[in-house]
Amino acid sequence: MNTADRTSTALPGTPSATARYWLLAALVLVVALLAGFVPRWQARAALREQTDALAVPSVTVIAPHAAARESVLVLPGEVRPLVEAPIYARTSGYVKRWLVDLGAVVTTGDLLAEIDAPEVDQQLLQARAQLGEANANARLAKTTAARFDTLRKTAAVSAQDKDEKDADSANRDATVEAARANVRRLEDLKNFQRVTAPFDGVITERTTDVGQLITAGNSQPLFRLAQPQTLRVFIRVPQSAAHQIAAGQSADVAFTEIPGHAFEAKVVRTAGAIDPASRTLLVELQLDNAEGKILAGSHAEVRAKIPAPEAALLLPANTLLYRAEGTQVGIVGENGRVELRTVKLGRDFGHDLEIRDGLKPEDRVILNPSDSLATGTAVRVAEPAAVLEKK
Repeated sequence: MNTADRTSTALPGTPSATARYWLLAALVLVVALLAGFVPRWQARAALREQTDALAVPSVTVIAPHAAARESVLVLPGEVRPLVEAPIYARTSGYVKRWLVDLGAVVTTGDLLAEIDAPEVDQQLLQARAQLGEANANARLAKTTAARFDTLRKTAAVSAQDKDEKDADSANRDATVEAARANVRRLEDLKNFQRVTAPFDGVITERTTDVGQLITAGNSQPLFRLAQPQTLRVFIRVPQSAAHQIAAGQSADVAFTEIPGHAFEAKVVRTAGAIDPASRTLLVELQLDNAEGKILAGSHAEVRAKIPAPEAALLLPANTLLYRAEGTQVGIVGENGRVELRTVKLGRDFGHDLEIRDGLKPEDRVILNPSDSLATGTAVRVAEPAAVLEKK
């Protein structure tokens, strides 16, 4: 059989060489198209996904935690002596001598200085002479009144004359009492020429010298006397913690010049009212200074432990939004939507603030919220909620 016969006798449906070529070419073209289209389609899908993700703001959230049951309130304190007084002169004259100087320890009644007041001495002599004159006049008036009383019984004088003599006798007695009071006043002034210590203490200031003219009642004290064995420490407690301070509480008082040592003090009294100018409560503590290690007038750091409210929570300061509606925080709900919630602030610990109301421990609070944040905004949580470390 020849070649033509073999060709003519081929099975029906068998593709020719040309048909196979075109089929192969079509397959290559389809693969090429797929190879170019699929990456582009994937890139566009990724771009759409990224665009949609960027359209939803990304936020970082944090979970609040309960404040400690007891916190430490650190405040500056002003240290003063338990008793302190400026010593003034009560009589005018010149300083004759002074017997104590700065830092001297004195007891009650010790002589501090003497004042020479010759005018007071002369006035006292004059007052005593006037008292003697008044006594003589009073005796004469009393004798005259007694005589007129006898004469009145015999009708030798009128009742008017008798009454006048009785009144003159009473007037003379009053004059005697006035003169006697003037003598006592001048005697007291003479005694005030000796300036003495009114209580035990230390001389912390001397502002006089021999020969200095002293005028009674002026604003310049001769000495300043303090009693530093017990010191008073004054602190101003913020209004938010005023109700946690009461008499009997303990506090530690520290001084920069005495490092590593804290002195125990007791709260003895409070002002009982908030100062409207500073919104603080003035509190007085007492501190034993029998060893004299602490100098009155020093600046101190007072650390007082106060109980915290039961429901108080802590949040960082950078979670708060200050708006016309009040202080707010942004809460991310389960549906990914924002809820702006008004909260009530408590104590300020610097980095953290106490939240008294408006917040729950399980809430997810947005850190660094934008000013444009509004209720209902869809957000994406970038990080899981974190719990604040306890202080």
